[in-house]
Amino acid sequence: MEYLKIGNVTIEKTAALAPMASVADKAYRTVAKEFGAAYCVGEMASCKGLVYTGEKTEELLRVSENERPMAVQLFGAEPDFMEKAVKIAERFRPDIIDINAGCPMPKIVSGGAGSALMKTPELFGELVYAAANATSIPVTVKIRKGWDESSVNAVEMAKIAEQNGAAAVAVHGRTKTQLYSGKADWDIIKAVKNAVNIPVIGNGDVFSVEDCVRMYEYTGCDLVMIGRGSYGRPWLFAQIRDYFDGKAPRPEPELDEKIAIMRRHIELLCEDKGERTGMREARRQAAWYIKGINGAAKFRNRFGSISTIADFNELIEEIKRG
Repeated sequence: MEYLKIGNVTIEKTAALAPMASVADKAYRTVAKEFGAAYCVGEMASCKGLVYTGEKTEELLRVSENERPMAVQLFGAEPDFMEKAVKIAERFRPDIIDINAGCPMPKIVSGGAGSALMKTPELFGELVYAAANATSIPVTVKIRKGWDESSVNAVEMAKIAEQNGAAAVAVHGRTKTQLYSGKADWDIIKAVKNAVNIPVIGNGDVFSVEDCVRMYEYTGCDLVMIGRGSYGRPWLFAQIRDYFDGKAPRPEPELDEKIAIMRRHIELLCEDKGERTGMREARRQAAWYIKGINGAAKFRNRFGSISTIADFNELIEEIKRG
């Protein structure tokens, strides 16, 4: 097993779980870690929200010991709020603090944060500097290829991040305007890796062990990060870990095992958020887990209306009966 270091944090060089708003919550991260995710990044928290509203936003910063090594992620567009938010984040003892400069969601971009920072490199540098100089915890950044194909500037942004104290940079190989469509450009990840001396994390279009290995070999990146490729398939992290442990990657689980993993995930959701909220969010997770099984469309529609654990268990038994 090979390792990389981000600041003083040692991480297995297998595969990490990408930050995904409203997806990669504590339950999702816990299951991914149980299957061997090398590192994970929490859901992004608003710098202003942390400073002004406190407790509700702070929930996004909570780090449990079984999730480590873990980063919390902040978004914002004002250096003074970034500095204050970093000080608040320190209280939760994350291993790493990550700055989001890649989220394409309109409500984030409209405030000048997320991938809007790809259009304001100077401000981006000020944000990184404010964060890195406010804490001894390693500060990293997540960027995109660029705003659009006419303004590809990931290399410039990565250099700015390094110059202002970032300990690593993660690169999603799509522009903001692509959102999650089209194909991720691994050439831009390679270009960033060749341009900076800090670790580079590659992200985009990794859906299998083979994809992960190819990204390492093609881009030279220091760590592969998986987002949508883990939807309903947390065992992908275990398969990748098997490969880098010198073993044959374990096969895709049979239906009964998939159901057991899904049940564990949904139970964690309800434990963390309560049955009402947990089951509402479980509908989407369940739809990902049952993708590809016989009758998936029918069961997906049924999952869309479940509201209690009892409903969930009843439907699970129906799926098992075929």
